[in-house]
Amino acid sequence: MLMEEEDLERKSLMLEDPLALQAAEKSFYDVLGQNYPPSSSDKGDYVVSSKPFSSSVKTSFDHTHLVQGPIFGEPTTSVFFQKGNTQMIDLDKDGVCLQRGKKNHQGEFGDGNSEEEVRSAKQAAVKGDDFEPTEMLDKVLLNHGENEFAKKLQQQQQQQQHEVKQQGKRSGRMRRSKKQDKDKTDMVDLWTLLTQCAQAVASYDQRTATDLFKQIRQHSSPDGAATQRLAHYFANGLEARLVGTSKVLYSPLVSNEMSVVDILRGHQLYITACPFLRMSYCFANRTIMKLAKNAKTIHIIDFGIQYGFQWPGLIQRLSQTPGGPPKLRMTGVELPQPGFRPTERVEETKRRLENYCRRFNVPSEYNMIAKKWETIHYEDLKINKDELVVVNCMYRLKHILDETVVINNPRDTVLKLLRKINPALFIHGVYNGTYNAPFFLTRFREALLHYSSLFDMFDSTVPREERYRMEFEKAIYGRDIKNIIACEGMERVERPESYKQWQVRNARAGFKQTPLDQETFEAVKKKVQLSYHKDFLVEQLGEWLMQGWKGRRIYALSCWKPV
Repeated sequence: MLMEEEDLERKSLMLEDPLALQAAEKSFYDVLGQNYPPSSSDKGDYVVSSKPFSSSVKTSFDHTHLVQGPIFGEPTTSVFFQKGNTQMIDLDKDGVCLQRGKKNHQGEFGDGNSEEEVRSAKQAAVKGDDFEPTEMLDKVLLNHGENEFAKKLQQQQQQQQHEVKQQGKRSGRMRRSKKQDKDKTDMVDLWTLLTQCAQAVASYDQRTATDLFKQIRQHSSPDGAATQRLAHYFANGLEARLVGTSKVLYSPLVSNEMSVVDILRGHQLYITACPFLRMSYCFANRTIMKLAKNAKTIHIIDFGIQYGFQWPGLIQRLSQTPGGPPKLRMTGVELPQPGFRPTERVEETKRRLENYCRRFNVPSEYNMIAKKWETIHYEDLKINKDELVVVNCMYRLKHILDETVVINNPRDTVLKLLRKINPALFIHGVYNGTYNAPFFLTRFREALLHYSSLFDMFDSTVPREERYRMEFEKAIYGRDIKNIIACEGMERVERPESYKQWQVRNARAGFKQTPLDQETFEAVKKKVQLSYHKDFLVEQLGEWLMQGWKGRRIYALSCWKPV
């Protein structure tokens, strides 16, 4: 198959997560009356090595070696080294040479000046370490472009407010009052329609549900007001539940259709408009820096490392340590990828963090694990006796199944592993949600209340026409809402619990809560007050740092030590 030239900015960052795929496969085995075979990921086969794999092959070239390592994504993409020259070629499944764009009928490489070879060289860059936009990564992950992006959002908000004022002057006070009354009516109608539609879906009344869907679609929109967007995505979830398209819907990461640039822009928009994630990283990194003041080696075990966006800021701060930075050992834990590249996600994260460590002269060592968390063994983590161990888990334990689905509770299994690690500190971020009820209508109402706050938050801080706001809402909120509403059993991955429930779980696993560091708490609170909307909430409840919007507590952070 001949490959056309790719758009470098549209190159996907990650593949989809296997959770939904495994659930779908299991359902087919259940229908056939067969036992679902354990995946290779359950055996812990996928651990990224620091050394690239290489092997020699016989070809028509002299002194030629085929290298297939973690920096090359596709299994059919290979690099040949011939007498000091490097060439990027493709092999088909039989090992026959294919040249990008156009096949070389002579079976030889040209002088490097043809259009096809220029294309090949450009695509070779996609597979290398230099692909990711370094300048944009710095702006987003090191906050170099924070003021620039915030200023852009502020200008858009001011322009939107100015347009609203001008429109109000033209239409007159009476017309504006009628319009506001109509908006309020639409809001009430949408909530009522959504609730009635959920009741119809729960009772399998397809005719009533279809009629209600039509009414909701007329008043909802992915680019309208907050309530219109909320109704749009909840209607999508209800429709998926009604027609039975709930399988293979969920991935903890964003869709693989989004490019590196889009993911970074969406992340930048979120941390600029909303303090939740940025302040969580700030809290965790400041806590680690204080704890590791005199340590020679820091071992951070990050459960749910995802793209590794939390750690470049810490690496930069470690490089400024008086007397030189300590050695950083990082163990990143994620789920394996299906297909030929089960470790692609953690490999890309590993390369990104290694580049930052080299750049800031921080000695480092990485151990990336891609397997189901409840199947991880203590030995997989490679813990040394002479190092400071910190376990970090930011808002990802909600994706682990609980006792309502599996008898041997995976959540307790993971917490017992964390206790066995015996870390100096366990930093736990909790998504404070009450929509984990096994009863559909109860879960629907709680989710509707919860996500109405999130859409309202964006509506107050980001212009409606902002492209990356719409993409973020679709990729994150839309994905989660569909999973919450349309899925049941093992297919439902979104299973948050309240911070009080997690407090009981952690204590039962053998942890005790440490006092909240007041200096860190005040720094986070002051930053939110100075840089973000006045309706964002930062408060202390017991030893928890709570973040929320207009009184609704959404995120909770705390630190734990083994008893």
